[in-house]
Amino acid sequence: MSDDSSSRTLASQLRDELHRYSPGEKLPSSRALVERFGVSPVTVSRALAVLVADGLVVTRPGAGAYRAHPGAGETRTVDTSWQQVALTAQDGHVALDASGVSANLAVPPPDVIAFNGGYLHPTLQPERALAAALAAAARRPGAWERPPLAGLPALRSWFARELGVTAAEVLVTGGGQAAVATALRALARPGSAVLVESPTYPGALAAARAAGLRPVPVPADAGGIRLDLLRDALTATGAKVVYCQPLFQNPAGAVLAPDRRGELLELVHAAGAFLLEDDWARHLGHGGPLPAPLVADDPFGAVVHIGSLTKATSPNFRIAALAARGPVLERLRAVQVVDSFFVPRPLQEATLDLVGAPAWPRHLRALSTGLRDRRDALAAALRRDLPALASATLPAGGHCLWTRLPAGTDETALTTAALRAGVAVSPGRVYFAAEAPAPHLRLGFADTAGADEITEGVRRLAVACAEVGVTVR
Repeated sequence: MSDDSSSRTLASQLRDELHRYSPGEKLPSSRALVERFGVSPVTVSRALAVLVADGLVVTRPGAGAYRAHPGAGETRTVDTSWQQVALTAQDGHVALDASGVSANLAVPPPDVIAFNGGYLHPTLQPERALAAALAAAARRPGAWERPPLAGLPALRSWFARELGVTAAEVLVTGGGQAAVATALRALARPGSAVLVESPTYPGALAAARAAGLRPVPVPADAGGIRLDLLRDALTATGAKVVYCQPLFQNPAGAVLAPDRRGELLELVHAAGAFLLEDDWARHLGHGGPLPAPLVADDPFGAVVHIGSLTKATSPNFRIAALAARGPVLERLRAVQVVDSFFVPRPLQEATLDLVGAPAWPRHLRALSTGLRDRRDALAAALRRDLPALASATLPAGGHCLWTRLPAGTDETALTTAALRAGVAVSPGRVYFAAEAPAPHLRLGFADTAGADEITEGVRRLAVACAEVGVTVR
């Protein structure tokens, strides 16, 4: 049993026993609780912290824990209705909606199979290598000193080698989502349009809207963003930012066609715009050679590149990089400094240890195999139990399958029924900047234990489809 689950169990037991103590009466010592319940001191500390947060217990340093007096944990009722006016009365008000992102970040209950996740299952994470890197970094002399604002030189150099740029053109950031938000705020003024692939990553849509920008969809196909429609959109909107995922696009899995790469750069440059290249999945290939990042082939300085290590490691290992050429790099740096100062040095030091260790290439090889096996297991289960949802082609990288539902399907009803059946899926609507052309589901396979769990998840999804009347054959 994990420390977290043990502490929750102990907190529940102690909560049930609080009636035995008078308000202000001292509870048994931590040592007594350790001996009585056979748990660790850390578990006791976490359990008491839960009760403190609930207002049921108060702690006094050096004295112990005491039952709180009645009313200590009560919250005074405050009339906040005035905020509805205050939050919407300003000119340029933008209603923020993070529901699409939150749905994919939500951790399902233990008995629910997670097809909605975008991070690696613990069995795919390099947990041992991460632990070793973090431990070594914490002990390194100077590890707790302030780092350079742009990032440690050695880490910037490592990212530069990966991208085919120079270290001076790299800025270390606190994860890919933070980099997207920083770049959008730096590149476009509030109220302007930003062109996005359709469908696209909901986190980019949320970040654009939070920055006061207007996402305008440009349809994509199997070869990536459609350049004929992009040309029209640039002319119609005057947009100065194009957000694009050229490699294993989320959610569709497309890779930008080789014959579109140069023309895309020329189109964006001719419009006096920037191409925001979100290269989030470079370490999630399923085998085979990968095209170079667009920033490496950019002759104009039009590309602002985002590369992240989070997806290939752990959701908690939030480290990424922005790469750009010219004055825009200073703009990016200024926005990041205002928002967060810098990325913590111990995390940067740990990243250097991780990517420099022999375990790193071994992890990437194992990850490639693990993702490919899960992708194939999901595809096979769909062909068997839900052939109407099976894709004709499979992505060569990434962590999900993008499937079109039969016309008229109610995505909300299906996702709700799926959760009742014990499987969490992502509705397609949140991946579109405007009205969705058809109902879809995104089915993630990275946050699963393997083929057996995937097979059971598809079986449960078939039950949900039957419940809401979705034709599956």
